[in-house]
Amino acid sequence: MNMDFDHIVKTAKEKHSIKMAVAGAADPTLLTAIVKAHKENLVEPILIGDMKKIMEIAKEQNLDVTGCSIEDIKNPVEASSFAVKIANKGEADILMKGHVQSADLLREVLNKEYGLRKGKILSHVALFFPPSTNKFCLLTDGGMNLNPDILAKISIIENAVEIMKKLGIEKPLVAPLAAVEVVNVDMPTTTDAALLTQMCFRGQIKDCIIDGPLGLDNAIDIEAAKHKGIKSEVAGKADIILVPDIQAGNILYKSIAFFARFQTACLIAGARIPIILTSRADDEETKFLSIALAVYCA
Repeated sequence: MNMDFDHIVKTAKEKHSIKMAVAGAADPTLLTAIVKAHKENLVEPILIGDMKKIMEIAKEQNLDVTGCSIEDIKNPVEASSFAVKIANKGEADILMKGHVQSADLLREVLNKEYGLRKGKILSHVALFFPPSTNKFCLLTDGGMNLNPDILAKISIIENAVEIMKKLGIEKPLVAPLAAVEVVNVDMPTTTDAALLTQMCFRGQIKDCIIDGPLGLDNAIDIEAAKHKGIKSEVAGKADIILVPDIQAGNILYKSIAFFARFQTACLIAGARIPIILTSRADDEETKFLSIALAVYCA
């Protein structure tokens, strides 16, 4: 199957009545992506935020918000709470972060009374399509978990594997990244990678193949792996790139988005429904593709 972003958008369009709650919809780039997604029959938007500002932006950007439900809630924290509550009640199938603080929205998502957590940790995934590899690659976690320990890394991998399986990759190849490709007891990232590899080999982490530590170059480039003499099922062919911490992940993600300009879509995985969490600086295409990916996974 030729799986790329065009396929994701096309398949997402075949779904019907996917309702999307947007917390803090008064943002020009965001609203442009939402209106495009609505026009292409991807979602039925529920815009939550300052109605006056939403309508002003729609007028300035020449956007038709007819058919979008609008909830006039000016306070960003209250908008986040409202969005999560209606999603909890089944009135929205996906949730999107708009012009609100990520911490405020995620605090509501994790609320024990009406949140959307389903038992394991949440993690950020960024799906991108490098033309040189002609296949999807998923980067995690560059936006949620600050400095995950080994148990958190297992959950982060499991969340990523769940996304990749929905994209038709039944047993994704996982590369835990480090600065070197050998185990060094003075570098905990390498020992974590080796432990994850062994746990997967023994069946403690399922539905994937893990091999690490690997450097970024030999995780995604077969020639780089050959030059370093690395023999591995994963090296040069990784489907999932596991970064050691949020700083490495955030820098790598922004390099992909702003230097390489790859097509990218971002979600929070591990919740009961897909949660779209993009950076305010992300462009309209990234936000649109993130909506399409969320609909695809819903």
